[in-house]
Amino acid sequence: MHHLNYHHLYYFYLVAREGSIAQAAKLLHVTPQTVSGQLSTFENQIGYPLFDRVNKRLYLNDKGKVSFQYASEIFHKGHQLAEILNAGDEVNTKEFVIGITNGIPKVLFYDFVHDTMRNFANVKYVIKEDSFDGLLKELAINAIDFIVADRGIAPGSQVNANSHFLGESALSFFAKAPLSNSQTFPDCLNHMPLLIQGNTSGIHHALMSWLETEQLYPKIVAEFDDTALLKLFGSEDFGVFCAPSAISNHVEAQYGVYCIGQAHSLNERYYAITGKSRVDFTITESIIKAARIILGYSQKLIDA
Repeated sequence: MHHLNYHHLYYFYLVAREGSIAQAAKLLHVTPQTVSGQLSTFENQIGYPLFDRVNKRLYLNDKGKVSFQYASEIFHKGHQLAEILNAGDEVNTKEFVIGITNGIPKVLFYDFVHDTMRNFANVKYVIKEDSFDGLLKELAINAIDFIVADRGIAPGSQVNANSHFLGESALSFFAKAPLSNSQTFPDCLNHMPLLIQGNTSGIHHALMSWLETEQLYPKIVAEFDDTALLKLFGSEDFGVFCAPSAISNHVEAQYGVYCIGQAHSLNERYYAITGKSRVDFTITESIIKAARIILGYSQKLIDA
């Protein structure tokens, strides 16, 4: 394929976004046959099918998913350009996309970024939450500028990106009621109902290892990918849960729970991940600096 036909690409984009040829045809004010024909022409032009057709329904295949990601960015940028040209200087001319992994506490993320958002108010910020792997895929195609995560990039990774260590926080454990005089931490966790982070979280395996090392055997009631949901269930007395000590005061006040102890040898680490292109270093450095101050970590701003 030597040239990309953007008219055909737009037809594909709408079919993929809407999930059906009929719905895309309604938006385009053409017949379904016209959309189907344009889609077939596009697939023949690029030399690959983009959908798997099962029982008259369309499902994006692997190449289709990649094509849809790129198409989404292309037409989103086109929409932004139209806004800028129509509004002149009245609209933000820059966009900065931040990804946050599921396990990062929202209040901690807010602390990391809110000063930067106020100081660079001419920028439009887009915040996306997803799994670590999902965000890395978007970073790889320049759909994201910056990721806040609870893990860094693994050594030997083929992802063209940099990890910046932000700092770490010990973990505290919280319960609906304070410990009685006869209870001590961490022994009190034995046989207690416990709510834990899901296995996609950076802390999951460290927590399980810590419990084994300390010979603690709580009753694990549930696992959560969403840490806000975990805290909500904890506030309703479904079980004890842990959260970073850096936000201990917020957790107690927001969820009406008590800190029953701190595991000093159990730490959650935080990282910023940036692509090696499309990076606004001024905004990047500002967020990294703020996060490191909050976490008490001092190092040069942008790691080598």
